[in-house]
Amino acid sequence: MSEENTFLDRIIFHPLLCENWKYIMEGAAYHLASVFFLLGYMGGSGTFGAIYIFGFLSIGFLCSTVWGWLNACGLDIVIWNVLLFLICLFQLAHLIYQLRKDTFSEEFGLLYKQICQPLQVPLQTYKEIVKCCEEQVLPLAKDQTYAVQGKTSIDRLSFLLSGRVKVSQDGQFLHYVFPYQFLDSPEWESLRPSEEGTFQVTLTAETDSCFISWQRKKLYLLLAKERYIARLFSVLLGYDISEKLYALNEKLFAKFGLQFDIRLPSLYHVLGPASDTEVEKEVAEYEEPVMPIGDSPAVGPTAPVVPCTVSHSAHPRKSRPDSDLSALGNHLRTNHPALAKGRAPLAPTQTPEL
Repeated sequence: MSEENTFLDRIIFHPLLCENWKYIMEGAAYHLASVFFLLGYMGGSGTFGAIYIFGFLSIGFLCSTVWGWLNACGLDIVIWNVLLFLICLFQLAHLIYQLRKDTFSEEFGLLYKQICQPLQVPLQTYKEIVKCCEEQVLPLAKDQTYAVQGKTSIDRLSFLLSGRVKVSQDGQFLHYVFPYQFLDSPEWESLRPSEEGTFQVTLTAETDSCFISWQRKKLYLLLAKERYIARLFSVLLGYDISEKLYALNEKLFAKFGLQFDIRLPSLYHVLGPASDTEVEKEVAEYEEPVMPIGDSPAVGPTAPVVPCTVSHSAHPRKSRPDSDLSALGNHLRTNHPALAKGRAPLAPTQTPEL
């Protein structure tokens, strides 16, 4: 006990001072190790920042090992620096392995940057989503049908990566599906997990396209297991459906050029099919690159949300016959029961935040 008190007294009250300073500089390995330590501790955060830090630290400890062996001639110095060098080397190898493990193919990497990264979706969560679709990119050749009206069962959910797909019903054009949009979001939302159904529209590829697809049962199991992924899909599907509804709203014109809100169920009797001129105009508008969902500042509305908007055009459209029901209206009644019951669909401003 007295020896410990004496040792503490010597450290605190009577500190030892160096009496004979060495005027000979240490070897170059010592100073080089200090430089690498300085550079290593200037690293940032994240995986690449950790690789930077442990890379320079491992080189610094290696230089310290060389200095302890050649100049200091201290066995303890050599042992400690070798041990620290091996630890840093092991950590560096582990980080590089994790980085290679988290890499995706070009299509899935671009999908993450465009959709999930702006929403700050964790990479581990994205890996679960990709794993659910088995990391497969499926091709869709030109003029090939993805779904046939009344025949194809609704057993999956697909997301278009490239190309353009035309949606039609009874031979009438409805709208296009462009890259980074769901192919069958209305059909997915129209059924409950225990229900079965068939497509009420036909989807045909107008150009060579590719898409990813999740099987219905596997995706429902994932959504039931992971609440965060369920909320993420709810946001993406709600945004996608609202975009399709607002696109269809541009095609709904009553007599004398009056334009109404698509959410009003009492307007079914005034719907008319889209003309060829309108179809060509829509294609011309979307020839430019489409801004993906992720580039939007937030999941917000693209048009004012009002109960009923009436605008008088300088050149009103010709009136359409009352007896001619549009394939557009049939599609809405079939795939959006909320409209038929008088309930407004989820507006973009009502989408829950992640």
